[in-house]
Amino acid sequence: MLIGNNLKILRKHFGNSQEEMANLLKLTRSSYSGYENNVAEPSISTLVLLSDVYEISLDIILKKDLSLIPPENLNNLLNEQTDFTGSNLRILTNTVNQDDEEMIEMVPQKASAGYALGYSDPEYLKVLPTFSLPFLSKDRKYRSFPIKGDSMPPVSEGSFVVAEFVQNWMHIKNETPCIVVTEDEGIVFKVLYNNLIENQTFTLHSTNPFYKPYQVEAKSVLEIWKFVNYISPDLPEIKIDENQLGKSIQEIRQDLTTIMNKLK
Repeated sequence: MLIGNNLKILRKHFGNSQEEMANLLKLTRSSYSGYENNVAEPSISTLVLLSDVYEISLDIILKKDLSLIPPENLNNLLNEQTDFTGSNLRILTNTVNQDDEEMIEMVPQKASAGYALGYSDPEYLKVLPTFSLPFLSKDRKYRSFPIKGDSMPPVSEGSFVVAEFVQNWMHIKNETPCIVVTEDEGIVFKVLYNNLIENQTFTLHSTNPFYKPYQVEAKSVLEIWKFVNYISPDLPEIKIDENQLGKSIQEIRQDLTTIMNKLK
């Protein structure tokens, strides 16, 4: 019911006839009419083609009830919508070695300021240093990003986070540490909470409690990379809780008593 109504609303909004839509989809007019009248359901390939024709995400066709949106607001929705699922493939430029194997690009501190502009530019990426980690999956894309500030301990300033490219943002679970690339802030490393269904935003949290969480609109996000591991020049601080410390002191005392008794 929802798909048929949405197809009818979209067709009329863009000023197409059923005959024109049928020709674009290489269908008979009666077949296309069946979709709008909910007599039949379009195949996945037809839905993907409709997404391309209207230049909108499949989420709008499948999940959004367009009949509830006033006609004057429909244009804004269609123009501002973001493809959360990645069905319209996000631009991602890869670097390969002489054996045609994908490499991990490292974004140096000096180059990080321009990453939001050059992230899809082959000329920008080809000058970045690259490396490989043999224990990572060859079926996924990784990149390494510099960390600034003290908002995400134990990952300290000067470290590099190795992260996996996320194509479908709808799959991001709450409390997932991610590199988020935005138009305004550039590269940030935060713990994500996914609000796409509720209000098309992400909430970004720091592990340092002195930094307050904040929201970013999904439409301002350029890329998301899921944390895999990090490389740091510093050893993490070892902290022993009070109970463990007390136990260790007690064991030392017992050992000293044993030694003293043997000496006597």
